[in-house]
Amino acid sequence: MYENIVEKINSILPQTQCGQCNYSGCKPYAIAITKGKADINQCPPGGEEGIQNIAKLLGVDFKPLNEKHGITKPKSVALIDEYACIGCTLCILACPVDAILGATKKMHTIIEDECTGCELCLSPCPVDCIEILPVKEDNNEISTQNKSNLARSRYEFRLDRIKREKKESNATRKLLTSTSEKSKLINEKRKSISEALARIKKNES
Repeated sequence: MYENIVEKINSILPQTQCGQCNYSGCKPYAIAITKGKADINQCPPGGEEGIQNIAKLLGVDFKPLNEKHGITKPKSVALIDEYACIGCTLCILACPVDAILGATKKMHTIIEDECTGCELCLSPCPVDCIEILPVKEDNNEISTQNKSNLARSRYEFRLDRIKREKKESNATRKLLTSTSEKSKLINEKRKSISEALARIKKNES
C-alpha cells in the first residue's frame, strides 16, 4: 500500500529532478510526502495542477504553491554555447538525467529531447556558457507523459549507473589493496628465504 501511494505521487510529479522541493529527485519527494515529512505544495515545476492532483489522490485540502521553493516557469531546456565551453564536465556530473554529451576538454552539447530544464547545470559552469531557454508548450497529454516517463527512466538509470560504478570502484580498490598486500607478503617471504640462505652459507663457511 505504501509503495503504491509513493508510485502514484511520483507519477503525478513532473520528473524534472530539479531538487527545488529540497529533495534529490521526484521519487524522494514522493516518499517524503507519503511519510508526512514534506508538504504537497513544494514542487514549482508541477505547479498548481500537480498540487491539486496530489491533494485529490491523498484526500487532503489543496494548498497554493509554497514560493520559498520557487515559482512555476514555462517549460524550458538548457543550451550550451559550444564555442565558450571549456570541456570541464561539471555540467555532465550535475545533470540528473544524463542529457549532456561531452568529454574532458571537449565541446559539450545538450540532448534537447532529454533535457528537463532543471537548471542544475548552471551553477557548476565556471564560464557561464549555459543558458535556459523556454520551449513551446506541448499541450498533448500523451506527449507530455511520454517525456515525463523518459526523464524518470533516465534519472533512475543514472542512479543505478552511479551505484554500479561506485561498487566496481570499491571492488577495484579492494583488489588493488589485496594484490599489494600479497605482493608485500611475497617480498617478505623472499627476504626471509634470502636471509636464511645467507645464514646457512655463513655457517658452512
